[in-house]
Amino acid sequence: MKDGHTRHGDIASMLLDRLGDDRLGLRTRTRDWTWDAVVRESAARAALARELRRDGPFHIGVLLDNVPDFGFWLGAAALAGATVAGINPTRGAAQLEADIRHVDCQLVVTDTAGMRRLRDLDVGLEHDRFLIVDDPAYAELVEKHRTEPVVAHAGGESLLLLLFTSGTTGQSKAVKCSQRRLAALAYAATDKFGHVREDVDYCCMPMFHGNAIMALWAPALANGATICLTPKFSASGFLPDIRYFGATFFTYVGKALGYLLATPETPEDSDNCLVRGFGTEASVDDQAEFQRRFGAKLYEGYGSSEGSGLVALDRAAPERALGRPAHPGVAVVDPETLRDCAIAVLNEHGRVLNADEAIGEIVDKAGSLVFEGYYKNDAADAERLRNGWYWTGDLGYLDADGFLYFAGRKGDWIRIDSENISALSIERVLRRDPSVLASAVFAVPDPRSGDQVMAAVEVADPAAFDIRAFAEFLDSQQDLGSKDMPGLLRVSACLPVTGSNKVLKRELQRQAWRTSDPVYRRSGRGSAEYLLMSAANKAELEAEFARFGRGHLL
Repeated sequence: MKDGHTRHGDIASMLLDRLGDDRLGLRTRTRDWTWDAVVRESAARAALARELRRDGPFHIGVLLDNVPDFGFWLGAAALAGATVAGINPTRGAAQLEADIRHVDCQLVVTDTAGMRRLRDLDVGLEHDRFLIVDDPAYAELVEKHRTEPVVAHAGGESLLLLLFTSGTTGQSKAVKCSQRRLAALAYAATDKFGHVREDVDYCCMPMFHGNAIMALWAPALANGATICLTPKFSASGFLPDIRYFGATFFTYVGKALGYLLATPETPEDSDNCLVRGFGTEASVDDQAEFQRRFGAKLYEGYGSSEGSGLVALDRAAPERALGRPAHPGVAVVDPETLRDCAIAVLNEHGRVLNADEAIGEIVDKAGSLVFEGYYKNDAADAERLRNGWYWTGDLGYLDADGFLYFAGRKGDWIRIDSENISALSIERVLRRDPSVLASAVFAVPDPRSGDQVMAAVEVADPAAFDIRAFAEFLDSQQDLGSKDMPGLLRVSACLPVTGSNKVLKRELQRQAWRTSDPVYRRSGRGSAEYLLMSAANKAELEAEFARFGRGHLL
């Protein structure tokens, strides 16, 4: 093992640096491995993969929960010059089949449970192209390759990952990530968030998603920190795991933080080793509440599987700001005119008063050196890279002091009475109510013209949800304008989510009010209230569309 301070341009060299490292590299509740053992486990699988390799793309699908073999196969792919395509186990049968076929897997690593799902699917592979990690025959195959030398057959240019996007607002795509890019992300995260060798990193987000690999696995490898695995995220199991492992760092995505904060508070919550966490989609209020209860600071990041590095942290940034543009090429532009948007004018509550002029798409005019393209999707590549610029697909705005703010995805833009409304801003307000575990805001057609705002909230018990108190809460929020008020409100015990715990907004939008969950409609002005919609009420609403000639929108 080298001194640990050398920075490499590929994941394979980072792994080779861990040979001889006796610090714990991987832990579960039942077994531990040193970093040296992790590398040797990876090398044995790399040799197996090269033995089984066929002509064509050297792509290996991994359909597993967060188990040790997932990490070993990440290392194996780096050493062997192969590519790992993490397969989302929450996908339906047709989607699973399409995903595996799309990324041209020549091997699939799974377990008995995963194989039961794949057995009747047509993924274009013979039975012997599946490696089942809990089958004794698999252990024998790996054992045969343990004596082979630990060598790297690839470098920085080698494609290491195909990461499926979450698909919250559209069809999922497979993002390409080379060894060089992942190594650069590991070192950038180290510099930005203070990763050190003494860290104990709790991996509770799924390893088929970029968050776990880019923000936890790769930085831990770069620094020789300890990775602790739990098969799946569990709000009730989070704190016991943190204490068992002595974890100092974790990552989160989507609804996970809301679930953690919904667990019963105890005086012992802060009795843990956590120092910090990193993730996305946590409101300012949730961040503060997490630090109060659990004693750890949360860092909200900006980026995606496609690209990152557009924002520089600044301790002087307002609490809702992402930071400052990382370089002069990062701008907020009007997609139609290609001109820079106006500086945002904010009121005392942080609400943008000139949203139409100030909110636009975040772009990198210098072009993207980090976006490496989508697999077999030239049209999506062209959409990302237009006019020589990298288009993030995210909305944002800049304040007078040069700080950059996130305003949601392009699909989060709702047009009401010729005025643009940010769904993300409304979602943040909804999450302030302590009874709300998760929220989603989206546009649905209005029976007369344009759109109307619909919201969906997840609560512990919809039957016990106090809709009157919630309406009063909304009316009391100073940063919620009259046009921001949801006209329709769905109350659910479990909102649909992607495999990475992001609310599946496009599915909610498709269902609109046609759901078995309770749906309320706002009525009246001033002291407005929400009234539960019956089947007859929903039929009346749809009749309005027909009456005003807009039935085709349903």
